[in-house]
Amino acid sequence: MNIGDVTKHTGLPAKTIRYYEDIGLVRPLRDTNNYRVFRETDRHKLTFLGRARALGFTIGECRTLLALYEDSGRASADVKAIAQQHLQEIEAKITDLQAMHATLTHLSKECAGDHRPDCPILEGLSGPALD
Repeated sequence: MNIGDVTKHTGLPAKTIRYYEDIGLVRPLRDTNNYRVFRETDRHKLTFLGRARALGFTIGECRTLLALYEDSGRASADVKAIAQQHLQEIEAKITDLQAMHATLTHLSKECAGDHRPDCPILEGLSGPALD
């Protein structure tokens, strides 16, 4: 398969595929004209990487997960530990986003949104943190 075929099968942009090659996550073959030739295993790896990135795993985590994916002697506990750590990070981000939402909701409700210059939103952004 060429890079165009792989983009269609994986949904990844060619630029992303070339980046993954540059950092060593995939290693397609090269033909006599030095064009990339992707094997079915490359397509599977790229699909795997696309899904892992869509779930928010970092490149480093993807590298580790891909190594575990390719290791038939892996312990599923190792994979689960990575997933659980990532889940904790997502939960912390959700908590932060909920706090941001609550603060912005409060500030927006306090602002009259009229022609006067006083604005609780600007005051809130420049003042002490709200709890």
